[in-house]
Amino acid sequence: MKHKHYDMIVAWANGAQIEVEEPEGNWTPLPIPQWYEHNRYRVMPEPKPDICTFLTVAYGHTGVQSICRYGSDNVKFTYDGETHKLKSVEII
Repeated sequence: MKHKHYDMIVAWANGAQIEVEEPEGNWTPLPIPQWYEHNRYRVMPEPKPDICTFLTVAYGHTGVQSICRYGSDNVKFTYDGETHKLKSVEII
């Protein structure tokens, strides 16, 4: 009969980062898992990539004239892939 955590042990042996679920429901990385029967383990999920969107801001002699999603993009917004919170705004 296979060990309860056989698949996690094989993944860890092949280089995967393993996490254990804490009683509060949070997941904590384990450099060297102990493989206790009562614990829940998982392969650490890959972080989601950042999300970038672009806008075109047109300027005139009186200031900003228009903002649109199409044109010669000159403003880049970067959002965190996990939280979707704005990380940065860049004039390009």
